[in-house]
Amino acid sequence: MRRSILTGTGSYLPEKVLTNDDLAKIVDTSDEWIRARTGIRQRHVAADGELTSDLAIRAAERALEAAGRDASDIDMVLVATSTPDNTFPATATTVQAGLGITHGGPAFDLQAVCSGFVYALATADSFIRSGAANRVLVIGAETFSRILDWTDRGTCVLFGDGAGAVVLEAGEGRGDTSDRGILSTRIHADGRQKDLLYVDGGPSSTQTVGHLRMKGREVFRHAVVRIAEVMQEVMEETGIGPDDIALFVPHQANIRILEGTARKIGLDRNKVYITVDRHGNTSAASIPLALDEAVRKGRVGEGDLVLMEAMGGGFTWGGSLVRL
Repeated sequence: MRRSILTGTGSYLPEKVLTNDDLAKIVDTSDEWIRARTGIRQRHVAADGELTSDLAIRAAERALEAAGRDASDIDMVLVATSTPDNTFPATATTVQAGLGITHGGPAFDLQAVCSGFVYALATADSFIRSGAANRVLVIGAETFSRILDWTDRGTCVLFGDGAGAVVLEAGEGRGDTSDRGILSTRIHADGRQKDLLYVDGGPSSTQTVGHLRMKGREVFRHAVVRIAEVMQEVMEETGIGPDDIALFVPHQANIRILEGTARKIGLDRNKVYITVDRHGNTSAASIPLALDEAVRKGRVGEGDLVLMEAMGGGFTWGGSLVRL
């Protein structure tokens, strides 16, 4: 059975760090208020002139190095982002050019907000399983600082910038859960909930970029339920239980959501990998950022089962189970 095997991870965070105390100087908030509600103590912010594609290229270079591959080995570039460099062309084409990939393989963006990386994994997996691609660079990259209303303490304290990347390669397996690679991915959406988390601008509607708007309590309520459901789906499909999971790498939105979800499915708190305290919510970048850190710190390695999940505006949500 043809499988999509994860052979390398990489990540990049902008140099500038914005602490809660820094935020307290520009908006009515405090370190105590932010930590108590979100678990966040700092986030990284892109420098002036530093684009989403710049972050993505740095993360991709590190993933390629970890996989032992040259950019020319990649036959597809897929970038999950809600903050592209331009309305068009796709940021993925800028990344493709920046990496020196010239053979004309496909490069495109995927927009599913915070669920973007899981959606992108599912897409890349489909291309690989069908034989349409052999090596895919999957990147989650965001500069959310560019769409925040810095006078809205309910949203501006939550988000940060960054990028994470993985290299997926075609391999052969036996068709059971002992295989390396993506074992199951489930993705969903419910467009009826779009007004709970959205950006109030766009080329067709206002001809402006707009700012992020969110009804936090409603999003929190939906998130815990939907995330737990999709994690249960991928575990039931594979017959894998919470005790079999080596590491849970969730979308880093809010510490209370992470802990609530883990409890809901009976997952040991020690298996939950957390970066939200240092990165904030980096949307589509949060899972690959956290995964790369976990791999490089030795928290997880080849043969281990990793469970990932995310939920974002739309609403979109999804989960993926991967054996490294």
